[in-house]
Amino acid sequence: MARTAGRRVPVLLVSALGLGVLIAPQAGAAPASTDPVPAIERAAHALRSTGPGGSMKDLRPMGRMVGDASVVGLGEATHGSHEFFTMKDRVFRYLVEEKGFTTFAQEVSWTTGLRFDAYVRGGEGDVRALVHKELAKTPWDTKEYVELLTWMRAYNDKHPPRQVRFMGDDLNYPEIGVELFEGVEDYIRAHEPDLLPRITELYAPIRRLTNGDAYMARPLEERRELAGKAREALRLLEKREPSSKSTKFTWALQHARSLSQTATVYAFALDTPEGQKDAMLYRDRLMARNTAWWQRHTGGKVLLSAHNAHVSYESYDPRYPKMQGAFLRDRLGKRYVSIGFTFDQGSFMAQSAESEVWKPRSVGAATRGMNEYTLDKVRHDDYFLDMRTAPAPARKWLGKGRLTQSIGTAYPDGPYKIQLAPSHDILVHLHRVTAAHRQSQ
Repeated sequence: MARTAGRRVPVLLVSALGLGVLIAPQAGAAPASTDPVPAIERAAHALRSTGPGGSMKDLRPMGRMVGDASVVGLGEATHGSHEFFTMKDRVFRYLVEEKGFTTFAQEVSWTTGLRFDAYVRGGEGDVRALVHKELAKTPWDTKEYVELLTWMRAYNDKHPPRQVRFMGDDLNYPEIGVELFEGVEDYIRAHEPDLLPRITELYAPIRRLTNGDAYMARPLEERRELAGKAREALRLLEKREPSSKSTKFTWALQHARSLSQTATVYAFALDTPEGQKDAMLYRDRLMARNTAWWQRHTGGKVLLSAHNAHVSYESYDPRYPKMQGAFLRDRLGKRYVSIGFTFDQGSFMAQSAESEVWKPRSVGAATRGMNEYTLDKVRHDDYFLDMRTAPAPARKWLGKGRLTQSIGTAYPDGPYKIQLAPSHDILVHLHRVTAAHRQSQ
């Protein structure tokens, strides 16, 4: 969408072709402009819409930017804005229909992912009730999320041979699903029955603490003991890997790994700064590992949805030493592509430091010196560009750190000093966002 006269530009989604050559000024000529806006504008591709439905021709340049990537990380500058999630829905549909993607992955629990995956592939239940049950404590208990799962199920009904999947790549919170214990124990009962008594013994005390809040309320030493039991169970199963490939073993082992990952995160000293830092480093590593595992074992391409920070290559917050995006780049190389979002102004749902109630919050237009202030001067309302191939003046500007909105679960939060180009490959900028629509409070 192009701007009308007198209006400042909005939306930025990264993806563009670099054009233009820097020419040294001749003697007496006016000095070259340092304004990056013309260079960004040459690389920018306007978005027709931020919502699913209708023509997707405007996303074709993004498809070329994604190239042959097997995992695409798609961020969000807030956890609670309508346009970020509908844009993810739209991009996912495009990638499914035009680029052969088959999985929508999200920074939700492995347990939740299994339940959503069962639903979109024909499982029973009401989607609204399912989303509320699984995501009530998260930013994503929203109508937008319901619409995504509804589309995925409808797609699968129409394309039985080529099913789309849902994957949760995070630790198991707020619940450790009993299906994980059962998945491990059922396999052992059928194939390694001599191990069953020991595995059952190791998992018994963890089974009694499937509620994440109750688990984390236990003393640190107890949580560390439970983590040791979960890791021992994983090691015992790893030693029984069959000589021939077994899908049943592969999934049982991943369930055991997820249980071990969760217990390990809970065993950090989460009430100390160093413990939190170590836990966040481990968490980003495990999310990357789980996503790469899913892509490898299903053989399909994955759209990974998370906050900008978690799909990025660089961390702007010392509490997060290394991000999921950096771990994925280590594992996949250029087969991982990161897309970040920025926005000029608008609203979002968020909690506060004092309350867990989700409420609409808002921020005004970006001020001079912020990344969004300049990005919003481009003539398109909503657009994306490829920061890797943008003209040199744009790349230079995008490579410098400036204050940028990056809002998580609670507000106030930020802004933070962020270097856009080193953090992502593609950028999407939106002029204005609105609060997502929570199902209930």
